Amino acid sequence: MADREQSQPPAPDDELGVDWKAAWETEDNYWEENFSSRPYALGPDYYDRFRPAYRYGFESARHNLGRSWDDAEPDIREGWDRYRDESGSPSAWDEIKAAVRDAWDRVTGGKVADEQAGEAQPADPEAGETRIRE
Repeated sequence: MADREQSQPPAPDDELGVDWKAAWETEDNYWEENFSSRPYALGPDYYDRFRPAYRYGFESARHNLGRSWDDAEPDIREGWDRYRDESGSPSAWDEIKAAVRDAWDRVTGGKVADEQAGEAQPADPEAGETRIRE
């Protein structure tokens, strides 16, 4: 009898799987390209300082699907200190909250906070703001 290969699922690239990693890479590319247009951007060379905040907002939104930002924000704020220690980010919550919120809104389809416009505006998919769907 010939040896038969057993069908096994592919090993995930990380604990959340390959799809998650690909989704984060897409988001990371988006935010790196669009960072300098955000009102909290200190300059184009500061993206690396905000990268952990974008990733945290991305991860938080994916783990809290169905919750509003207002409902989830206290938990997200509390979790930032742990995440900050793990990621090595030097940023305090008040410094990065807007970036976390931007990433959250991009994943959940919420409103895009735009302090320059003076009010929140609905995200516009035609302006290159794609939504991540599972």
